[in-house]
Amino acid sequence: MAVLGVQMMMLKQQVAEQGMFPVLRQVRDLGYDAVEVSQIPMDEANTAGLEKGIAELGLDVGALSVALERNAFATGDTLDTDFDKIVDDCRRLGTRYVRIGMMPYEAMSSKSACEAWAAKCEAQAQRLGGEGITLLYHNHHVDLAQHEGERIFDLVRRVAGSVAFEVDLFWVQRGGMAPLDMLEEYSGVCKTIHVKDFRVLPLPPESMDLLATGDPEDRARFMTLFNTNVQFAEVGQGNMNWPALLPAARRAGADYFFVEQDDQYGRDPMDCLRDSRDYLRSIGY
Repeated sequence: MAVLGVQMMMLKQQVAEQGMFPVLRQVRDLGYDAVEVSQIPMDEANTAGLEKGIAELGLDVGALSVALERNAFATGDTLDTDFDKIVDDCRRLGTRYVRIGMMPYEAMSSKSACEAWAAKCEAQAQRLGGEGITLLYHNHHVDLAQHEGERIFDLVRRVAGSVAFEVDLFWVQRGGMAPLDMLEEYSGVCKTIHVKDFRVLPLPPESMDLLATGDPEDRARFMTLFNTNVQFAEVGQGNMNWPALLPAARRAGADYFFVEQDDQYGRDPMDCLRDSRDYLRSIGY
């Protein structure tokens, strides 16, 4: 059975306000066994809080988030400038995986740009491998776009054979590929999984008023509502087939399932995590 954890990006505000360890205690009390750290500074205070969570709560720090290179969107440590620190953090926390959350936008723009970026990933993955650490790449829907008939995900796999994957099943679904097909196709390299549900909202009754006016601008506003009525959902509150997906993810090689919900739409993230945990417990996790 894969270890069930939380993607701490959901709780970055709570960590900033309360400190790492008090938030980890709440995560543990909900029944989660591991965390993945993203969008939270790996400074001494937070790293010490994670150490305390391991020692006193029995939590597992399953993965740390990094960027390949320093850029405008990099929010934490980067492999080009912080390699030794990243390795030290992993050793300190007993962490085997580091993950890149997304390639830079410019790397997505062409096949050659993507190949060049993936080649840099391969070099860093080999360096990390020498330290006993595996580099993962996390997908979004854009990774199912194709350059000359080749998916970006496949391109990364071809060029960066030492890089394994963190498969975000919501973004696979949104990218137009059946998640079960993804897990079968990439079996053996799916080391961690982001578990979040895909909710389609009913159209609000008042939106029908936009159609009734006959005004082209109102119709355009209605079509915007119609085409954007998708949300990130608590696990079990959307349309994903988790009783089939989670065993398939384990067969594909996953060591960790990290619950993540990018937007909670005004709800307390802890309440969202509680609902997700309750559902997962109801299906045997």
